Amino acid sequence: MIFETLDTYGHEQVVFCHNKDAGLKAIIAIHNTVLGPALGGTRMWPYQSEAEALNDVLRLSRGMTYKNAVAGLNIGGGKAVIIGDPAKDKSEALFRAFGQFVESLGGRYITAEDVGIDVNDMEYVYRETEYVTGVHQVHGGSGDPSPFTAYGALQGLLATLNRKFGDEDVGKYSYAVQGLGHVGMEYVKLLKERGAKIFVTDINKSLVDKAVSDYGVEAVGLDEIYDVPVDVYSPCALGGTVNEQTLPRLKCKVICGAANNQLANNEIGDEVVRRGILYAPDYAVNAGGVMNVALELDGYNRERAMRMMRTIYHNLSRIYEISDRDGIPTYKAADRLAEERIEKIGKLKLPLGRGRTRFQGRVRGS
Repeated sequence: MIFETLDTYGHEQVVFCHNKDAGLKAIIAIHNTVLGPALGGTRMWPYQSEAEALNDVLRLSRGMTYKNAVAGLNIGGGKAVIIGDPAKDKSEALFRAFGQFVESLGGRYITAEDVGIDVNDMEYVYRETEYVTGVHQVHGGSGDPSPFTAYGALQGLLATLNRKFGDEDVGKYSYAVQGLGHVGMEYVKLLKERGAKIFVTDINKSLVDKAVSDYGVEAVGLDEIYDVPVDVYSPCALGGTVNEQTLPRLKCKVICGAANNQLANNEIGDEVVRRGILYAPDYAVNAGGVMNVALELDGYNRERAMRMMRTIYHNLSRIYEISDRDGIPTYKAADRLAEERIEKIGKLKLPLGRGRTRFQGRVRGS
């Protein structure tokens, strides 16, 4: 049924990667390369089955196509997953074997960090292939993309506050932030700098304690976060947290956060509209990280990256305009914006060399 599934999702290529000696079992999914080479991170996770891993990589890679298109990038969408426990299964051999598979695709897929992967792991991948982003600054890369993801999410929040309330005064409003990883903690910092009232939760108690100590936020239980009366619910951890069980409990007027796949399904997205809640489409809000690493293709510049993050405000504003224009929920408007761009660019007769990977200013070596 794999080809039938690919027809449904619209993928161009799926590669199964196996190296017994290195213990590598991985899947690379290239969804769409109309705008350029497919770029998306590699996730390492102890999937319960190969079918679960395949479903995850197909879903995530399709999401990257839409994220990159809405972000205005000249790159397509792809993703990779490595089946394994990042706490105990990592090794140099495993990541170098994976790097060889990435190299074999000749630039059709460019990888980066994702869940379970850090910049040190990418160092090993980078020894085998240049088709890596998010490499350490010593190589001319951009390093950890988390601060840029958080800053981009702030730009999306500003556009959303303006849409819902008619102003951009972050400090006037209250926030329930779910998840305090690298992105979530930085997002909390940015909110606090602007005087916001913030409630937080995370499965890791030490991170909650740090947020309380460093930023003066109020901690609530993992399940209680849905019941807090706030203006904005900001999911910054796992996906699917806006679902049949949680949506009736939410007391917010806005949903805007950095997590992927926040809505459990399209029906929930429709119900969000009926309840008068403004949803900021997740992949438009959290595009700052991929914007940042994509700049490595032409030679990384931090000032240029920060300027690019601010375009997220414009992207969200455009999505809200399409929502009004076509009378559709914002999650559908985001998809429409992406699809319109892909269709229009796909019809252009562009010169040879479109999408060529350059990586100017990069240094490889041990």
